[in-house]
Amino acid sequence: MTLTDSEELVRRIAKLAKQNQELEEHIKNLQKENEKLLGEIEKYKSRAEKLPSGDLKEGAEKREQSLKFNMATVLFADIHGFSKLVEGMDSSTVMDELDEILYEFDRIAEKYKIEKIKTIGDTYMCAGGIPVKNITNPVDVVMAAMTMRNHLLDFETAKRGPENRIWDLKIGIHTGPVTATVSGKKKISYDIKGDTVNTASRIEAVSEKGSILISVMTYELVKEFFDCEYFGKLPVKYKGDLQMYEVKGLKKEFSLDGDGKTPNEAFRIKFGLIQFTDIQEIILDKLEKELPSFLFYHNVKHTVDVVTEVELIGWAEGCSDEEILLLKTAALFHDAGHTVAYDNHEYHGTVLAREMLPAYNYTPEQIDRICEIIMATRLPPKPKNLLEAIICDSDLDYLGRSDFIPVSNTLYEELKAQNKIGTLNDWNKLQVKFISGHQYFTKTAQSLREVNKQQQIERIQSLITE
Repeated sequence: MTLTDSEELVRRIAKLAKQNQELEEHIKNLQKENEKLLGEIEKYKSRAEKLPSGDLKEGAEKREQSLKFNMATVLFADIHGFSKLVEGMDSSTVMDELDEILYEFDRIAEKYKIEKIKTIGDTYMCAGGIPVKNITNPVDVVMAAMTMRNHLLDFETAKRGPENRIWDLKIGIHTGPVTATVSGKKKISYDIKGDTVNTASRIEAVSEKGSILISVMTYELVKEFFDCEYFGKLPVKYKGDLQMYEVKGLKKEFSLDGDGKTPNEAFRIKFGLIQFTDIQEIILDKLEKELPSFLFYHNVKHTVDVVTEVELIGWAEGCSDEEILLLKTAALFHDAGHTVAYDNHEYHGTVLAREMLPAYNYTPEQIDRICEIIMATRLPPKPKNLLEAIICDSDLDYLGRSDFIPVSNTLYEELKAQNKIGTLNDWNKLQVKFISGHQYFTKTAQSLREVNKQQQIERIQSLITE
């Protein structure tokens, strides 16, 4: 070994020895901190043991509750220009203007059913899909972002004219899972945490003045509605690069006069078709919990079958998107009245629809049409138009299906449980009479099901004993 090698070895040993010494000192400090914490824990435990049980219960009630949301869309909006205003304007004017802007942002968030989380100086934070889970929250949040941007532009124009803008906006949006901490009794508030929150904040940080940046996750969920341009990549620790897109505005086909700002009727219908999933989840859950146990036929499965069938027949009959939405909504509610009463359940279903649908932006005219379609399912069917014909055919689709016998038996068991029918033999006689007088109204149902009805009659007749 040369002298040089020996010197290098000594240098490395000395360095390691120093590092080892530093580590030992660090460990000693940690031990001291740990002992201190243990002492604090024991002190609080001792105090807790001395408290009455009622105080402990009250303390438990005040503890914050944590909720998990698998899909929330988080928005960070930085009202850029705040520092500039502070330098050039008196503080009261600055705060008054900021308050005006934030107040309007609150109103916009409420309009799009978005939960305001908090404001930090001139940064506004809100989230869609909290506390009520919904599938449309990415679209809701992007629409809110566009509305905020447009409002700030209008605000500046009214205050100072289009050439003298001071306030500006940077927005970052990301969709993903979050954990929400719930606090408060009279006024409940939510604080959200997780990678989704951190990512949305980072996207806002790289956003430019006047721009709305969204992550690729959000983009995939809103790209059918909005014109977006690829912006670039955001390095994300342990996850690689995250692609980002800039929202330019609504697609022309979904905006009023193609302005890219104001949603038109086509937007509302397409949005409604997506939002239907949320309504369906609520109603099916209601049916699952509230339908009487003796409903062996008019159960959740039947409702799902009719919702599926009206869409299939509707497309085959050339219905528009709006007509499909009306049909699916009517099918969803057509038996929901069974949660109130068996008899006249169609009417009770319309009452439920009128109570619920306005909150989902159905117009009064649409709700009226939906209720008419529901009432058309009363027996015997007498549809007055194509949509009523479609739901009548869908409601009695089983008459021409291969599983007719087992399905019809469930209806028999349901009626028997309520003493509305006699023997199975009586039921079979009634079925022959009903099917013989029944007709499908749409060309689609006639071609698919009508041919099987005669076979059903023959099958039932073979079961009649007298």
